[in-house]
Amino acid sequence: MKYWREPLDTGDIDVVRGKVHIIKDRCKGCGYCIEFCPREVLGFSKEFNKKGYHPPMVVKSSECLNCHYCELLCPEFAIYTVADDVETEASV
Repeated sequence: MKYWREPLDTGDIDVVRGKVHIIKDRCKGCGYCIEFCPREVLGFSKEFNKKGYHPPMVVKSSECLNCHYCELLCPEFAIYTVADDVETEASV
């Protein structure tokens, strides 16, 4: 993210990356997770699940910040994120 001035604690904050997991057969295709993702990590897939809906798919996996916002929005509890310990880095 680019700021008009650099915050004083920029070097102290660790940016935790996340990994998105989707339970495709639980999804009803509402699209809340896709619409409200702050980093636009998700997109609709072209495949169908057992219910006949298009579940989301991960489009930009490296952009996930593990904010858990998709988990909070999903009415069917079909998506969750976990911290990706391998790619933890300081924000620049």
